[in-house]
Amino acid sequence: MENRKDKAFLKSPLGVLRLSHILLDALVWITIASRRYEGAVHFAVFVAVLFWLTALALFICTLLGKSELVPCLGAERWLLTNTWHDGLATLGHLVACGVMVYKTKEKNFCNVTAYSFSCLYSLYLTATVFLALCAFLYLLSAIYSAYKASQGHTSLF
Repeated sequence: MENRKDKAFLKSPLGVLRLSHILLDALVWITIASRRYEGAVHFAVFVAVLFWLTALALFICTLLGKSELVPCLGAERWLLTNTWHDGLATLGHLVACGVMVYKTKEKNFCNVTAYSFSCLYSLYLTATVFLALCAFLYLLSAIYSAYKASQGHTSLF
């Protein structure tokens, strides 16, 4: 019986979205951390790592059916907890995306063929795209979870 619940969650829209969140946050983190970065980019890394870890924890707790072990947030509040998490993650990723847009524009000078030194422009641009995609997927997840909660559901799937 538990095995069927696990498979049902993995095939559900929220299960697929949660896996996408984990993958994209890891890609943002790896993309930025692969080269030297400075200043406000630390915030983007912080957002990616924080929500990667929390999304991973939510995914594992849901997959194992252990949401009731989370004090104050689990059991019958699990859908609401996931909705709030996804809403906050959307906001965090949008702010981090704004930071990366600013940093990308700052590095625009080196995006010419004649520039021969190391340039962070393409790296920052890639991270910006991943952050924007992450924000969009978290928004979809938050809207879907809020819709399910408004229909009276208490389960994620």
